[in-house]
Amino acid sequence: MNISYKNLKLFTCGTFVVMLVAGFTSCGKKDANSPGFEFMPDMYRSPSVENYGTYIIGDDTLNSAMLPVSGTIARGYMPYVYPNTVEGYEQAGLYLKNPIALTPQVEKDGEVLFGKFCIHCHGATGAGDGKVAAKLPGPPPAYNGPLKNLPEGKIFHSITYGKNSMGNHASLLNTQERWTLVHYVQKLQGPKTVAVDSTVKAVPTNTVVAKP
Repeated sequence: MNISYKNLKLFTCGTFVVMLVAGFTSCGKKDANSPGFEFMPDMYRSPSVENYGTYIIGDDTLNSAMLPVSGTIARGYMPYVYPNTVEGYEQAGLYLKNPIALTPQVEKDGEVLFGKFCIHCHGATGAGDGKVAAKLPGPPPAYNGPLKNLPEGKIFHSITYGKNSMGNHASLLNTQERWTLVHYVQKLQGPKTVAVDSTVKAVPTNTVVAKP
């Protein structure tokens, strides 16, 4: 390709001018931390609202970490109606039933969850002989012993709120996972020997029973 001397001269001069402008715009800033001329500032100066900040929009002052409106329920979330009380524990045992059907896959999923969250205290067979149990004030009761006839509602309630030395697992397991775990705990319990919950306590007559 033939390039005339005039075109070559214009190209050379144009390149020199661009380099000269770039040099002047990229140095000589009073702020030593300034990157100079910013060609695409949105790439590294995010316009998004930062967490836990306060912003003034028009005449309103808004906080980016506001609490939800009182009485509202998050979409897809089902509140647990039984309180963390003795009465709530007994009510859960009487009225709360597992909504998940027992299948081989559900039982397998429950075993996996048990291995992640329960086996360290309750032991592989639910006998209360886990490695951590020895360091507790008292080992967890065996599922096939004192807890053999514990109903599914009380098991779910205990997983949700915790019981004695056991902390609550509601923040670790969602509702479906807790019910899946209940199925596996019932497998470790074995066949029930009596139809009535042996740990039941009298619920005060003035207690309003909340059904799920």
